[in-house]
Amino acid sequence: VQLQASGGGRVQAGGSVSLSCAASGGAFSRLSMGWFRQAPGKEREFVSRISWSRGATYYANSVKGRFTISRDNDKNTVYLQMNNLKTEDAAVYYCAASESSFIGNSRAYVYWGCGTHVTVSS
Repeated sequence: VQLQASGGGRVQAGGSVSLSCAASGGAFSRLSMGWFRQAPGKEREFVSRISWSRGATYYANSVKGRFTISRDNDKNTVYLQMNNLKTEDAAVYYCAASESSFIGNSRAYVYWGCGTHVTVSS
């Protein structure tokens, strides 16, 4: 499975950015999809996940209420709508695919896309 993330950019605090991740080469509808992020000098952290079976969604506490994950199985694409962005949301965002039931553990995600940068200015 190949994953290609896009949609990053520069935004002012309080603004919005929408990320997309297109998948190819595998059974996308059978994969749970996640978003992770890594800020400079920090470890990669879990942001959000959407399951393959019922579309159940999960969020890190830091983004709950501001970010929304969704998927379109017909387009093999997962999205991350990020609203009310804060400077601490600035990071490289990665999409990943998992066949596991573990939600926030990056080691449960087998397939990773290249990151897309999100910069948030104050």
